[in-house]
Amino acid sequence: MDIPGYVWLLTILGIVALLTFDFFFHVRKAHEPTLPEAAKWSAIYVGIAIVFGLGVLFFGGATLGTEYFAGYITEKALSVDNLFVFLIIMASFKVPRADQQKVLLFGIVFALIARTGFIFLGAALINSFAWLFYLFGAFLIYTAVKLLKPEAESDEADNFIIRLAKRLFHTTERYDGDKLFTMENDKKVMTPMLLVMVAIGGTDLLFALDSVPAIFGLTQNVYIVFTATAFSLMGLRQLYFLIDGLLDRLIYLSYGLAAILGFIGIKLVLHALHENTLPFINGGEHVPVFEISTGVSLAVIIGVLTVTVIASLVSPAGRAHSAIALSKASAKKYLTGDFSGKGETRDETYALVVAHERALGLLTPKHRARAAEDEELQALLAEAHNAHAGVAQ
Repeated sequence: MDIPGYVWLLTILGIVALLTFDFFFHVRKAHEPTLPEAAKWSAIYVGIAIVFGLGVLFFGGATLGTEYFAGYITEKALSVDNLFVFLIIMASFKVPRADQQKVLLFGIVFALIARTGFIFLGAALINSFAWLFYLFGAFLIYTAVKLLKPEAESDEADNFIIRLAKRLFHTTERYDGDKLFTMENDKKVMTPMLLVMVAIGGTDLLFALDSVPAIFGLTQNVYIVFTATAFSLMGLRQLYFLIDGLLDRLIYLSYGLAAILGFIGIKLVLHALHENTLPFINGGEHVPVFEISTGVSLAVIIGVLTVTVIASLVSPAGRAHSAIALSKASAKKYLTGDFSGKGETRDETYALVVAHERALGLLTPKHRARAAEDEELQALLAEAHNAHAGVAQ
C-alpha cells in the first residue's frame, strides 16, 4: 500500500512537534522528574502510539494495523533493553540526575535519525536485492545467540570515539550544569556532558543494527517501519525514570529478546526462501516453504514478553537482584546526596538504607549468601553506616 506524501509530511511534523514540546516543556530546565510525572507522560506517549495504531488499523486495514503493533511492541522491547546500557553509560560518567533528561532526549533524537537512515537504506537495498533477507535473518539469529551468552557487566562506558575525543580535545572531569563546553585555566574545554552524548550516540548506531532488521522481518512497508520505530522511541525518556528501579529486576529480558530476535530471524529466512532468486538455491526458483503470518508473529512477541516479565518479577533470583540493586542505590544516595536543601533529609535517606539492608535478610539462604559475597555492596553499606555514625556523634 502506497502512503500519500501528505500523510508522510503530517506524520513527520507530528513527531517533530512532540520532540520539540518535550524539550521546551520538560527538558530545557534541568530537574529530576517525579514518579507521578514520569508515569503520566509515559502513559500519554504509549496512548498516542496506540491511538496512531488504531488509526492505521482503521484507514490501512487489518494487515497494516497488525504489522504496526507487532513492530511497535518489538521495537519498544528492544528500546527498554537499551535503557540498561544507558544506565551504565550515565553511571560511568556520573551524570547528575537532573541533567540525565537532556542526555536521554539527545539519545532519542539521534536514535531516530540513525534508524531512519538505516530504514530507507534497508528499504532501497531490499527492493534491489531480495537476497538481503538471508543476511538480515542470519544476523538476527546470530544476535539472539549472543544474547543467550550475557557478557560480564561493566561500569565503564568507553569506546574508540570517546578515546579519540579525549585525545584530540581538552576535556575536564567537571560538569558545568548542562553545558557542553566550559572554561578551565583560561582554556575552553569539553565537559563530560558532551562526552556522554557522544557515547550515547555511538551506542545508538549499534542498536540500529539490531532493531532495523528486526522490524523489517515483520513488515516491509517503509511507513509502518518508520512510524513503529519512531513511536517506540517516544516516551523512552519518561520510561527511563519510571522503571529505573525495575530495570535491574528484569533479569530474563535478554532471554526473551533472544527468543523474539531468533523467531524473527527464522521468519526472515523463510521469507527469503519463499522469494528466492539465488541461482545456487533451488535453481534460482522460489522455495515452497511455510511462511509465518504477522498475526502469529504478534502473538508470539506478546507471549514471550509476558512470560519473560512475569518470570523476572516472581522469581527468587529476580527479587534478590532487585534487593541488592536497591541497597546499593540507597547507600550511594546517602553517601553522595546533598541534604542542605529541600527533599529527603539525611535521616530519611539513612532509614531507606537500613530498610533495604533489612530486606536482604529476608532473601533465601542462597541469595543472602550472594549478597554477603558482593564486595561492592558490603563496602557501600559499611561506609554508609560509618558516615552516619560520624554525623550522629
